[in-house]
Amino acid sequence: MENGAMLSTIQGVYRDGSVQLTEQPRGIPDDTPVIVTFLSSSAVDLRSRGIDEAEAADLRARLSTFAEDWDSPDMNAYDDYDAAKAKLCLGVNPRL
Repeated sequence: MENGAMLSTIQGVYRDGSVQLTEQPRGIPDDTPVIVTFLSSSAVDLRSRGIDEAEAADLRARLSTFAEDWDSPDMNAYDDYDAAKAKLCLGVNPRL
């Protein structure tokens, strides 16, 4: 790192008191200071819902046909659907 001007981002998970990185950082010397930001997990615990790995793979395969449409920028309109609907019910114009 020259003059402290470089920032690198690497994903990881916090487990058992330490952060486990998904990949090895390149060109970063040991003892380099870091800042860790904890993100809320959007993962769904399928096991707690009675879905095993085979069922999850089957669901993923069947839902993959929707992926292109679901990931379309046009679908962003539905990201905050409940909040937008509540505003409409209250007579609030969401464009103001």
